[in-house]
Amino acid sequence: MNIAQGLLNRARVSPGEPAVTQADVTVDYRALADRVSRIATSMRVIMSLETGDRVALFMENRIEVFETMFACWVAGLCVVPINAKLHPREVAYIVTDCAARAVFTTAANVDALEAQFTDRAPALVAVESDAYAALTASDPSSCAEVAVTDPAWIFYTSGTTGQPKGAVLSHRNLLFMTMAYYADIEQVSPGQSMFHAAPLSHGSGLYALPHLFGGGHQVILDGFRPPELFDLLKRYPDVSMFAAPTMLTRLVHAAEGVDDPVGNLRTVLYGGGPMYVSDILDATAVFGSRFFQLFGQGESPMTITGLRHADHDGPGDEVHLARLGTCGSVRTGVEVRIVDDAGNEVPPGTLGEIVTRSDCVMSGYWNNPKATASALRDGWLWTGDIGSVDTRGYLSLRDRSKDMIISGGTNIYPREIEEVLLMHPAIVECSVVGRPHADWGEEAVAFVVARDGQTATVDELDAICLARIARFKRPRHYRFVDALPKNNYGKVLKTELRKRLEQENEHA
Repeated sequence: MNIAQGLLNRARVSPGEPAVTQADVTVDYRALADRVSRIATSMRVIMSLETGDRVALFMENRIEVFETMFACWVAGLCVVPINAKLHPREVAYIVTDCAARAVFTTAANVDALEAQFTDRAPALVAVESDAYAALTASDPSSCAEVAVTDPAWIFYTSGTTGQPKGAVLSHRNLLFMTMAYYADIEQVSPGQSMFHAAPLSHGSGLYALPHLFGGGHQVILDGFRPPELFDLLKRYPDVSMFAAPTMLTRLVHAAEGVDDPVGNLRTVLYGGGPMYVSDILDATAVFGSRFFQLFGQGESPMTITGLRHADHDGPGDEVHLARLGTCGSVRTGVEVRIVDDAGNEVPPGTLGEIVTRSDCVMSGYWNNPKATASALRDGWLWTGDIGSVDTRGYLSLRDRSKDMIISGGTNIYPREIEEVLLMHPAIVECSVVGRPHADWGEEAVAFVVARDGQTATVDELDAICLARIARFKRPRHYRFVDALPKNNYGKVLKTELRKRLEQENEHA
């Protein structure tokens, strides 16, 4: 089963339906499938790419992302989408690591990429060039026969610590992810829309698959600008979109004073970082219960647990708020366990590492057997995340195991403190990290960002912590900053915060 067959099937059933729109250009399913099939032929004949070869896609969101991605699959190749915000040096590392034979990019990137390769340079194709246009002149090819276990997408981790690793996702993985979308989130049919403001190299691109296969209309936005998005929500019907938590909070703040900010919004899929209870309460107050929270990883794309639409509804009582603080329940066809260091399952309510098993789990890390052996054990993916499951099956995520703070022999989970600090009305963002302490081993330090024109004092933050969590968990120090450092996916770089504290110690 080639994952590209879903697009080709849809093109037969709904040839004249709009498939992708960017600015004033709309491509219907017939035209998209035709261009994809022609480019696939050229990849094999003109570019001499062979079955299983890796092809990197390094460009901002644009129609050609979909063309090249599906052309690779039709040709029996493996795509390696790369975030357009990465530095050429970072791109070169990924391209070299996976031995990509070609890179599809934009003209603005070609010179910088060429400078990174001294030998064995991959073919660099600018999608605005005549060379790219020539690829569409070949005769269409039929969809290549592949095994369901063949690599389809290599998903490189964001690399917040060390070099990124390439999670190998098969055709089966992507098909399972797509079917779980239909089972748990929503059915898709012609006439529905999906906005793409987040990178197509990441979650937004992954969830374009169920929308394309269902006949949905992909609308590519020129960046994430809330005012433009509110206007488009009135123009397009039945809109779904993927958003990182930071995007969602920006959208909520921008909605103030906007006439009908909801428009035709159907579903906001959010994930990729912590979404605090206070933020999702603000979001539901503005947009209603149109949200689905995803917990997944590149190693099990978008599919481990989910907080469903109905889970967001509630009276605001203790039970409701506790549920909003979770990552939801296990997705269809997925198994989740909480285990101790030896792999033994722990009782409900007990913290441990989250492990998962399903047909969505990667086959391993590309060319990295040591990392693969650590992550995949007896068929289970060890996520590196710490959490617990309650008696109803809702998963509460604490932190990455590497972010846990051990003070005086006791585990402290930064997210628990962050949830409390965000209850202060003046705090818009915060992040808690540990730093070495001579007596206690580590102590918690909170970096906090105040809303524009507002302030919070140390005494106020201490008071809100002492009223809600144990005294030993309270941050010992606060750093008031204008912004938190983040990677290209919007995740807070706690490693950078720790470096700042190390530099403080060096200059003390």
